[in-house]
Amino acid sequence: MNIHLTLMPVLALVAGICILIKPKLVSFIVALYLIAVGVIGILGLGRFGLHL
Repeated sequence: MNIHLTLMPVLALVAGICILIKPKLVSFIVALYLIAVGVIGILGLGRFGLHL
């Protein structure tokens, strides 16, 4: 059985869980997510994945 995880869906899942836990931090979490997406896009790290 192979599990293929890429960075962006995992990051989105973590951000979503954090928003569910602490709804008052939505703008902060969204800002961190957007910064992370931008850095990952610029550095080209989105093409790397975790193969289990």
